[in-house]
Amino acid sequence: MLNDALKLKGSLDIKLYKPDGRVITRHKDNLILNGGFDFICDAIAGTSRPAIMSYTAVGTGTTSVSASQTALITELDRKSASYAHTKGTKVFTLTTTFNQGEATGAITEAGICNASSGGTFLDRVTFAVINKAADDVLTTTFQFTLS
Repeated sequence: MLNDALKLKGSLDIKLYKPDGRVITRHKDNLILNGGFDFICDAIAGTSRPAIMSYTAVGTGTTSVSASQTALITELDRKSASYAHTKGTKVFTLTTTFNQGEATGAITEAGICNASSGGTFLDRVTFAVINKAADDVLTTTFQFTLS
């Protein structure tokens, strides 16, 4: 029997770099949102193509993740992400660095979206708090695997 079902699995790796050299890390699988699946359908075969997923948003919301959500609960900051993909693989990443003075706060949620404000969110993830001080640097790497 032929199984041609398309699956998309996402995860997030976070690294918080402290001025004294310490690095705090988190790894967590994320949930592809209903709006994210609609985005994928429109991107593949819709009559007009949506803007690409090219922004990472971080926030302080702690509400459990639900597929029906359309944004972060309490967005703190949003910044462009760098896309990477090696031809012939089924994996791509979106990486963002929030420098000193950016996204300062008790970060507990993140997601990928397609606009500098508003837009469509592909996914959302919550995690144990990362307290980003003004002199810290935070890097997020979302990895998506197709199968």
